Amino acid sequence: MRQPSLIARRVAAVSVSLVVAAGAAACGPEDNDAKSTGGDSEPRKGGTLTVLNANPQEDFDPARLYTSGGGNVPSLVFRTLTTRNREDGAAGAEVVPDLATDTGRPSKNATVWTYTLKKGLKYEDGSPITSADVKYGIERSFAAELSGGAPYLRDWLIGGADYQGPYKDKKGLDSIETPDERTLVFRLNKPEGEFPYLATQTQFTPVPKAKDTGTKYEEHPVSSGPYKVVKNENDGERLILERNTHWSAATDAERKAYPDKIDVRSGLDSSVINQRLSASQGADGAAVTTDTNLGPAELAKVSGDKELASRVGTGHFGYTNYIAFNPKVKPFDNPKVRQAISYAVDRSSVINAAGGSSLAEPATTYLPDQKSFGYTPYDHFPAGKSGNAAKAEELLKEAGYKNGLTVTLTHSNAKDFETSPEIATAVQDALKKAGITVKLQGLEDNDYSDKIHSAKTEPGFFLAHWGADWPSGGPFLAPIFDGRQIVKDGANFNTGFLNDKSVNDEIDAINKLTDLDAAAKRWGALDKKIGEQALTVPLFHPVYKRLYGKDVKNIVISDWTGVLDISQVAVK
Repeated sequence: MRQPSLIARRVAAVSVSLVVAAGAAACGPEDNDAKSTGGDSEPRKGGTLTVLNANPQEDFDPARLYTSGGGNVPSLVFRTLTTRNREDGAAGAEVVPDLATDTGRPSKNATVWTYTLKKGLKYEDGSPITSADVKYGIERSFAAELSGGAPYLRDWLIGGADYQGPYKDKKGLDSIETPDERTLVFRLNKPEGEFPYLATQTQFTPVPKAKDTGTKYEEHPVSSGPYKVVKNENDGERLILERNTHWSAATDAERKAYPDKIDVRSGLDSSVINQRLSASQGADGAAVTTDTNLGPAELAKVSGDKELASRVGTGHFGYTNYIAFNPKVKPFDNPKVRQAISYAVDRSSVINAAGGSSLAEPATTYLPDQKSFGYTPYDHFPAGKSGNAAKAEELLKEAGYKNGLTVTLTHSNAKDFETSPEIATAVQDALKKAGITVKLQGLEDNDYSDKIHSAKTEPGFFLAHWGADWPSGGPFLAPIFDGRQIVKDGANFNTGFLNDKSVNDEIDAINKLTDLDAAAKRWGALDKKIGEQALTVPLFHPVYKRLYGKDVKNIVISDWTGVLDISQVAVK
């Protein structure tokens, strides 16, 4: 996502309703069949599922949500043109139809995408869902008072950059056509082969214009999914969802919707959440979390208890933690200095600082280790498990620093085991062995985010992370390495200020491809090419370990979200 911290907080709830990690997903003991956990009998309809979360489900308006694949709790209420495949592991990284009959029909150059809605789609009040409703739902996401959602539509749709939403411009967007009640045609200002992925975002949720209450819509959004909102307290801190009796499984192959009721309780301390899930007393036996991981100490305790260990879901999401360099700041303008640091890094100590090998996997590529991203193995600056101090010292001498050098590493003070003091200290210790003295600059989370995302204040050497808006190399590489996305007066994510015409041209060429497998291979090759410039030092991909209650069954964890999919869960 454009704001990495959002991913960490929401993709997993994801995040935004979201965050998570990379690789093949498993559940409980990693050799278990995820479908069989939580009991031997087949899942049945009925009961109440409780969701225990730290972060409230704020902005429960489809226009304002920024989620991966439609989010977790949101996707129970909001259906979109396409959605994520609700399967375990790599199969779950595929995009599939939702409201639409297919994932979209592109023109030859992928600048026009056409969708047809399924027959028989209805809202919670029984009224039909039309193409005009989808168009209106998208248009209202452009309104300033409903900002916060994914920014791609503003960039991709013809006229999107200047459109102010339907409250100010009642004419609407001409680039979204609705020739009849079931057809939508999107006209883009450039080829975008990954439009089907974008169509999973909640901005593609149909909204009946007559029921739109503006900023109050989030209090009772009109459901197109299997559940409707019957209570929304304290800006998403308590959500109660009950069945939408007009939802039909015949039109929805993805959501199982087993429970009769879903009770989302947020604002809880993470340790309390894990304690309650561990004890599984009363209603907590049929409880899950969509945003709280097990920490290192908790995981050690759980691992020693066979029953608890059988109730741990393991997931991977497209996410990379890394060191970023600003080549405009000395001495990082010298590629040999950046290479030296790449060789000196001790990934074993970094992983220990992140919670150990159960919670983090080493990374030498920027792209996550998943096929859908186009993962192509490479290690341009092999440091081994514990760093190559000798090679680093050699490069420093070639760079003119035969007596070593002193640098400052900026990091966040947030205890997130990603960009936090523990990781910074591990980097500091490793570089010391190569003659590099690292001074640490810890900032409060908001100050850290403001500093590293401003082209004017970006430090030369800092910890960063990035997560996927969808499982592809496009939203992973383009925001960080496309020179045309450098923002001088605003939030900038191209931290290396790379503006390489060959890279920009290849991004454009890949975006024209509608064969997503072919595109993935080229994203991987591009990642390998960019990696040679040592603008980042990939450190690790996080692994997510989450407890669920003893009465929860039918656990599905895909590589798209990396977390338990509550649309599949059943309770005893």
